[in-house]
Amino acid sequence: MSARFSYRTSLAAIVAAPMLVGVAVLATSGSALAAPPCQGPRAPTNTETQCLTAVQIPGAALRSYDISWVNPHRAEYYLADRSNASIDIIDTHHRTFKRFLGKGHFVGVKLNNPGQPNEAANNDISGPDGVVTHGRWLYAGDGDSTLKVFDLDASDASALKDSISTGGETRVDEMALTTDGEWLLTVNNAEDPPYANLFSANGDRSFNSVQKLTKITIDATLFPKSPAIEQPTWDPKTKRFYVSVPVLGENPKGCIIGPPAKVTCDGGLLVIDPHNPPTTPLGAFDPVKKTGVVKLSDCGPNGATVGPNDNLLLGCTQANNPANRSTLVINATTQHFSHVNGIVGSDEVWFNKGDGRYYTGSNRNCAAAGCPAQTAVLGVIDGTSVLIETIPQSSGSHSVAADSKRNLIFVPQSAPRAVVGNGGDVTGPNLDGIGGVGAGICGSNNGCIGVFVHRVDRDGDDDRDDHERGDHERGDHDH
Repeated sequence: MSARFSYRTSLAAIVAAPMLVGVAVLATSGSALAAPPCQGPRAPTNTETQCLTAVQIPGAALRSYDISWVNPHRAEYYLADRSNASIDIIDTHHRTFKRFLGKGHFVGVKLNNPGQPNEAANNDISGPDGVVTHGRWLYAGDGDSTLKVFDLDASDASALKDSISTGGETRVDEMALTTDGEWLLTVNNAEDPPYANLFSANGDRSFNSVQKLTKITIDATLFPKSPAIEQPTWDPKTKRFYVSVPVLGENPKGCIIGPPAKVTCDGGLLVIDPHNPPTTPLGAFDPVKKTGVVKLSDCGPNGATVGPNDNLLLGCTQANNPANRSTLVINATTQHFSHVNGIVGSDEVWFNKGDGRYYTGSNRNCAAAGCPAQTAVLGVIDGTSVLIETIPQSSGSHSVAADSKRNLIFVPQSAPRAVVGNGGDVTGPNLDGIGGVGAGICGSNNGCIGVFVHRVDRDGDDDRDDHERGDHERGDHDH
């Protein structure tokens, strides 16, 4: 932990901070309203990273959602909200709901067995899913295999500038941008076999020029089965995209790929050079070209993010390999790695340059009683790969993004199953019913965006809170 940071965790300071929710709490039929945001039963109260407030999302309760993103320079947070078939935009400076983007252009939640007791959201064909931004441009994946391009500076009616087929029948899932916004990598995780697409993106231009360049796959002769590919990230030092591969056949040799048998194969890390895009499927990692698939040990990853010293944190999860019990940090250059014990089961992960910490959306962390029982937490890991704390979240909470200028951490909270039925992101036997952790954080039973704060004092300036600093400072938004 860096000596230049000191931490203030006074509960009085948090309570004194403004709670600007902006949208009235919505009542749920047949249930009582919860306490104010962050003050309800089971809301976390004794953590260093503290619950500051909650932003209510108008419209449908948060039944299903996917990845989120923050652009600190614009002071905006973006959530791929399938429940409202839109990108939800939140003002991170005032912590208020700002607007829906793309209403009428996304497919929304698609259900298996709609209206039946066993109905469930089919995430493979629902959308929106992945979302990233650079400057005025927002890129989002949809459940119909299209990439949608929006101009954030345009009116809502004219914001959609393009909808581009990625050549499949299922969703465009997670994605990553280069630092300059010129290259975009998207993944189609639910195709068989899964693949990525490299696009030329809009950078800082004022007009749309997005084009699909090449399709990228994994060599099936070397890796007989790769059931999915997940969150990618961009490393500006190595100038490579790194993509989480949850499960790799023959890693280790003779492992079981499942299902129905229990998976024993670990995952991998797909390394892509956009300046020399592959023309054939990528095989084992080539140390000369510095591209290909790196085999991982004791990790089936979903999430990926770049942290300090060229390190990547990968969100390993027992949903991919039931034996996973930790989170992996691997150096992009040397491929040396270590494990962070005490946290597992992450989907989206995020490195916040503002406080030098990783944050994990861990909806499948091991419960207090131990695995295989699971619970949802926000994981907090410092830049030296030490687990600081885990903070209870609503069941199914799996998305996280941080504003590096204000050191605010945004975590969507799922509406409880008692409200949205079986078709939501809630996992387990109604673990977060009415009055649960999510309701305590949200102050409602409709789901919300929980806003957490890590107060950081810089250079001994105890009177200046980062989340209230002016918007004139340009923030980093590498993810």
